[in-house]
Amino acid sequence: MRRTFLILAGIVVLVIAVVAGWMIFQPGAYDFAGGTKVELAAYSAGNPTGVPAELANADPARRGEYILRMADCEACHTAKGGKPFAGGRPFVLPFGTIYTPNITPDPETGIGKWTDAQFLNAVHKGIAPDGSHLYPAFPYASYTLLTDADVLAIKAALFALPAVKQANKPNTFGFPFNQRWLMGVWSSFFNSDRRFRPVQERSPAWNRGAYLVEAAGHCGECHTPRNLMQAMNQRNKFAGGVAEGWNAYNITSDKVSGIGTWNDGELAAYLSTGHAPGRGTASGPMGEAVGLSLAKLTPTDIAAIVTYVKTIPAIQSRHLPQAAGPAPATPKMASIDNPVGKRIFEGSCASCHAWTGAGAIVEEARLTGVRAVNDPSAANVALMVLHGAGKSGTGRPFMPSFGASYSDTEIASVANYVTARFGAAKSDITPKDVARLRHQG
Repeated sequence: MRRTFLILAGIVVLVIAVVAGWMIFQPGAYDFAGGTKVELAAYSAGNPTGVPAELANADPARRGEYILRMADCEACHTAKGGKPFAGGRPFVLPFGTIYTPNITPDPETGIGKWTDAQFLNAVHKGIAPDGSHLYPAFPYASYTLLTDADVLAIKAALFALPAVKQANKPNTFGFPFNQRWLMGVWSSFFNSDRRFRPVQERSPAWNRGAYLVEAAGHCGECHTPRNLMQAMNQRNKFAGGVAEGWNAYNITSDKVSGIGTWNDGELAAYLSTGHAPGRGTASGPMGEAVGLSLAKLTPTDIAAIVTYVKTIPAIQSRHLPQAAGPAPATPKMASIDNPVGKRIFEGSCASCHAWTGAGAIVEEARLTGVRAVNDPSAANVALMVLHGAGKSGTGRPFMPSFGASYSDTEIASVANYVTARFGAAKSDITPKDVARLRHQG
């Protein structure tokens, strides 16, 4: 009996070791490209880091502000209705809520006393000035690719902001997740602590795009699924993830569930304005990323991002079907057994979105062809109804919030109605799901 127990225990340990090894020993962020990674000084085609060529002669303050926007710091470090960069924004995670810290130069509640070395340690290694380990909700596993010069440019830009005295809120993690030393173990597995190295065989535009996407923009933090250790699963790179309850969709070159059918112009328009005709409007965290970061980038940097992203290998997300076609010439009036959803759509939605789903007033209101409407989970549709959508900070039209107007049951009903009528597959989101999203989104 003892021998049998030891054999079974050995098998369990072996399986755990294999699974852990599979998660820990992953490809690097852009290993898919192959080629030879070289130090920046050895890359003969120029420097893909820092500011774009258009700003090479700009003053240090302008360059620092641009790099700060590249890194998209404001969105996470600003509470809704709060002062920019003063922190306090909650992120609801499976094991508690984390609140982002104040990163204004206030010496008491912000980072005003941080030295250059301390700032570099935080951004590259996830280590605070007091030696404690930061939670990887702060994307230092991506930011570690940033050059020292760019990190210090971000620090200078932050120190040029008005100081805001606002105390940081404590996180609500319970044991063992409140043990910060565990983040040191996590970091030893999943933070390379290596600066960006361009791929010698790739073009300057591709390497610039890689730096913007993988390091500064940290796009994979939302668009890549997580493994059991909550690290990015680089083997399913950009195949889709979740951010604050919103589905961050597949942005690989897959033609069914990804962006494989998007042309360069559509991608550039979506990134720089938050909208691409027939593709949809950026909402939720992506809307913020556009309004506060991507819309501030130069056209050459947007083009570099497009160049890089279009080389990401295709991975099909099996839960995302082929999107339904364009809006029909006459309204689709198929029998849908959802009187509550139909009533709400008639009363609050059709005037903007039109009975055909083509958009009654502006193209941004189109429902057909939009990935969220063709997502059987209907999570993003429900979140749009709850919190509004499309206000990306670029001045484009947006949808108001209906969260205070309708119950969880009513929002679930209209979300299911919209996907059944305009999408590829009917959703079955429940009032319980909506209640969770209402709290999380």
